[in-house]
Parts: sequence; structure tokens; C-alpha cells
Amino acid sequence: MNKMTVERIIPAWKWLKTYSLGDLQNDTAASLIFTIMVIPQSLAYAMLAGLPAITGLYASILPSILYSIFGTSRTLAVGPVALTSVMTASAILPFAASGSEHYATIAILLALMSGVLLLVLSLFRLGFLTNLMSHPVISGFISATALIVIIGQFKYLLGIESEGDTLIPLVTSLYRHLSETNSPTLILSIISIGSLLIMRSHFSSFLIKIGCSKHTVKLIGKSGPVFVVVFATLAVAILSLDKMGVSIIGAVPTTLPKIQLGNVTLAMVKELIPSTILISIVGFVGSVSVAQTYAAKHRQDIDPNQELTGLGLANIGSALSGAFPVTGGFSRTVLNAESGATSPMTGIITAVLIFLTLLFLTPLFFYLPKAILASIISISMMKLISVQDLRHLWRFSKKEAILLLITFFAVLIEGMETGLIVGVCLSLLFFLWHTSHPHIAIVGRVPGTEHFRNVQRFTVETHQSVLTVRIDENLFFANARILEERLQQVVSENKEVKHLILMCTAVNMIDASALQSLEKIFTRLADAGVQLHLSEVKGPVMDKLKDTQLLKELNGEVFLTQHQAIKALEGCQV
Repeated sequence: MNKMTVERIIPAWKWLKTYSLGDLQNDTAASLIFTIMVIPQSLAYAMLAGLPAITGLYASILPSILYSIFGTSRTLAVGPVALTSVMTASAILPFAASGSEHYATIAILLALMSGVLLLVLSLFRLGFLTNLMSHPVISGFISATALIVIIGQFKYLLGIESEGDTLIPLVTSLYRHLSETNSPTLILSIISIGSLLIMRSHFSSFLIKIGCSKHTVKLIGKSGPVFVVVFATLAVAILSLDKMGVSIIGAVPTTLPKIQLGNVTLAMVKELIPSTILISIVGFVGSVSVAQTYAAKHRQDIDPNQELTGLGLANIGSALSGAFPVTGGFSRTVLNAESGATSPMTGIITAVLIFLTLLFLTPLFFYLPKAILASIISISMMKLISVQDLRHLWRFSKKEAILLLITFFAVLIEGMETGLIVGVCLSLLFFLWHTSHPHIAIVGRVPGTEHFRNVQRFTVETHQSVLTVRIDENLFFANARILEERLQQVVSENKEVKHLILMCTAVNMIDASALQSLEKIFTRLADAGVQLHLSEVKGPVMDKLKDTQLLKELNGEVFLTQHQAIKALEGCQV
């Protein structure tokens, strides 16, 4: 196995060759800061997935190590993230009650299935399939999911019971139990949310005012939520708020969980396949987007297919850890980068530090109130609701803005899986409609140049007996008939035309249906006494056409450029 092959299979080999003691010192310091900040987030996202909060730490160890070795991003932090956590809960709830042993088993199975699916996609280099999810669909899906998550956290913020995973059942259930609100929990929630918002906006400024160095501010400027978590936990412990109805994490296991897949059936696996596909694809799309953003900043390369491998192994590692599906998260990666991470070694060191936390510091989580975790989740989710996206799309493309809204409301009303499927299907239908209605223009020569432009947009030179039609789309089954009808129309409207040039500048592909249509067009034009010519046909298209009956029987010519075609034909008087 040569050097290039090793680096392709194990990307860590590339950066480890130049890794120094100085790099290790920097990454250790960054990992310490990152670990302190990411622990509350991991606990919160496990709770969001419907699992014991400590599971979030299980999902932050082995997955982080495996991605650091097999992933291609130097900055991406892999672990529990909000979106995949809530999708996990949505996928499992039809099969088991949240908090049950069976629920945890299905979460492990989901992580395993997601990992295997991502590895299969990597093996067949199918990363391009994620391109089927357009930006409006992703934006509408994420915004609606974030809103559902925020509403779902109200039961923890108010200290009440509620059920449902879509908008109407959630709101109805919350309203029904609103009178049961626990006052200490509500007060703690209001103080926690207010403190988190103040810390997010002003903590760095406060550090600067008290004389902290820029380096210190950069290191701990984002760690404000950690202080809020510590103070909230101390308040619950000192004031015995748990005895007043404030829900806490409670005792956590001191050993890693045992994996029990005895209750898994083939029927269950089949029913989980749609959820597995959605969790895997959504997670991968988000992860690669974040990775490419940071790679561009540091002029590094990202290999999407190797990312599939890294994320696939990370999810298998999460399953082996008794946890749930993971991926690369935006907020997690921002924390990692701003902590000073310079290489994937931070992921490995962070995993070790979290493992040590599990072994020795879990008693500190006993009085951690669930309300503070719900507050962290709610504030994180608020950043994902993008009204600005809708405004931009409405100005740029109302069709795409409508697609965003349809996806948004479908997710709210029918659930994440249905909403995403509706959005993807509609985006594909919009694409097919667009390509089946190509822009077809009559063009003429811009005076004094060799350029040809649309007669409706420019002042151009035309010739009575020579008509040039430009099609701005590939020719395939969906638009072949449209081309036939349009050419027949323009010829019937221009009775003196003797030469019709089909300008193929934008045509990169012609399928069998389009070829058949071109042959029909040629026959009809010939019957009408009009010669058909082609110009600016691209090499790959010409390779497909050269042995066809169309070129063998064509009564016109194939010109290299449109300018040559006009020079040759505009003097012809047939």
C-alpha cells in the first residue's frame, strides 16, 4: 500500500506526520476549554433525543476519536447535535416510550444503521445524492424543526407534562397542562434564559472591561453558559429546589452502558430505514457544509466521500458506545474553532477528557436542572429559525420561497419525515418543470460584432431568409415536445425563412427522445422547404450525434460557430 493510498484511507496520517509537541500543547489547552463548554450542550442534546442526559457524553467520545482519524476536516467537531437529536426522538417515539430501555435500544440501532448507510454511500461514492436537497427545502425544514423543538422544551421550562411531536398536538397538550406549571421551575427557567442571553451578548465585553487579555477573552469568551449551568446547579442543590418540583438529572451511571439488541427484529429495521436515510442525509449535508466553510477559511480541502466514511464510522462508534446518531454540528464546530483548535487532535483529546469526566465527575451532575438544559436547547434553536432566508428568497425567486414555506408548514403539521419528503419531491418537480420549459430565443447579430443575442432584449441584425433559434437547456425527454412545438411556431410565423439554425451553445446533452424530436423537426422543415442547420455543437454532443440518422440525412450543415453559419447563409437566396 503506497503513501497516497494510506493518506486517502486514513487522512489523519497526513497531519500526524508534521505534528509537533507545540501543536500538542496548543490542542490540549483548546480541548480543555472546548470540553468545559461542550459538556452542557451534549447533555442537553441527549435529553432532546429522549435519552438520559449522560448519553450525550457517551456520544462524544468514540465518535469524536473515529472522525478525527478518518475525517478530512481539521476543524469539524463531531458529536450530538440538535437537529439529528430531535430527528432521532421523532423516529423512535412510534416504537417505544421515551426513557425506556427499549427506546435506548432503538437509538443504538439507529446510530448503527446510519453508520452503515453512510459507509455504503461512501463505498459507491454516492455523496452527490445529497444535492437533491435544495437550499429552500433545507432552510424550511431546519426552521420548522427548530420551532417544534423550542415548543417541545416548554414542558421542561414550565415543569409540566406534555405530549406530541408536531405543532398542533404539542400546543394542545401544553395548553391542557398549563395550569400545572411549577413556579420554582418557571422562575429558574426565566433567570436561566435571561442569563444565557446576557452571557452570549455581553460576557466577552465584560471580560475586556475587567482587564482580561485578548487571548483570555478568545479562550473563555464563549464559556458564559458554563457559568450559568454551574450557578443553576448550585442554586438547586443549596436551596433544595428539587424538593419543590424542579426536575433534575439525578444519579447517573458510573459505568458505560451495556448494548442490548435482543429485542431488535427485521420488521423494526425495515420500518426504521426511512428515518435512517433522513437522519443520515440531513446530518451529512449539514456536516459537509460546516466543514467546507471552515476549510475555505484555512485553504484546506474537504473530500465529501471520505467525509461519508468518517461520519459513518463515527455513528458506528456511537452505537458501540450505547448512544445515538451523531454528526458534525455548526455550534459545536464554532466552539471548537474559537477554543483555538488547530488540528483533529483536539477531537481525540476532548474525547479523553470527557471519558475522564464520566469516570470521576458524574456526581457533579446530580443537581443539574433539566430546565437549564432546555434553556440551552431553546436558545440554540432560536438561531436556526431564519426569517432572513425567506425574505431573500421572496425577492430572488418567489417559487423557491413558496417551496420553503410549504416545507416549513408540512414539517410543523405532519412531522419531519413527511415534511422533508414533501419538500424534496416538490423541489424535484420544480426542477423538472423548469427544464421542461426551456428558454428558447430567436437571436440576431449585435452590429459590428460576432456576438448573437435575443432579439427581444437587444438591437440586433437579422435576415429575412435566415432564422436562428437558441435553446438554453439540455435536450431530453421532458422538453423535446416543447422544442418541436416552438420551432414549428416560429417557422409558421416567419413565412420567408429558408434556413433555420439551431444554436446549441447551452446544450450539453441530448437523449434518445430529443434525438427523435430533432429528426421529426428536420422532416417537417424539409417538407416546408426549410433547411435545418446546427451551430456551436459541443464535442460530447457531437460525438453522440455523428453516427445518427439525423446527421446522415441532414439537408443543412453543422457549423463550428454561429458567426460562420451566418456568413455562409445570409447571402443565400433559395
